[in-house]
Amino acid sequence: MPRSLSVYRFAALSLAPLALSACATGGKELPPASYSDAPIAPSEQYTIGPLDEITIHVWRNPELSADKVRVRPDGRLTIPLVQDIPAVGKTSTELQDYIAGELAKYIEQPIVSVIVNTPEGNFSQQVRVIGATPQPASLPFRANMTALDAMIAVGGLSEFAAGNSAKLIRQNRESGEQEEYRVRLSDLIRRGDASANVMLMPGDTIIIPESRF
Repeated sequence: MPRSLSVYRFAALSLAPLALSACATGGKELPPASYSDAPIAPSEQYTIGPLDEITIHVWRNPELSADKVRVRPDGRLTIPLVQDIPAVGKTSTELQDYIAGELAKYIEQPIVSVIVNTPEGNFSQQVRVIGATPQPASLPFRANMTALDAMIAVGGLSEFAAGNSAKLIRQNRESGEQEEYRVRLSDLIRRGDASANVMLMPGDTIIIPESRF
């Protein structure tokens, strides 16, 4: 085989992984997270999930109130006079209205308030980070949460993480289809590039692959 052809083939094989890497880092990107002095915008209403810890207060009826009661894995909870309350999927307002309606059978015009102390179990309200990170986790979503917040919570990138090949999977609520975005986590964490930080939404999943070489 002529030497020039051998050199060409060697160069082509050597560059192939780089080409694959370049393809892997392509794809749609989200706009950078905003760092402004504008007031923090509220997130969408939180819906209660299994294992959430909540406090139920019935005005002027402390014996009917419940402090730090946990939603059961079956999605229900129990307070005095009301058994097996369906709590999962309801907002705090919806749950307090439901409880007030049930208590109205026993007391006159009950006024009920519901506070979610510890959100735990509603997967649609979580952000998941998996792959090449020290502590893969499902994180409770909070208002104005960013990729940087999520990465701090899971301990950043592992030693061999291909951070700039990471993907963010998001459910489009209008079409019902999954959308995939590129996120530049290496630029964000290892280079301090603030333009690589993006806003997260409830239900987002960040997938971080390992480097191939």
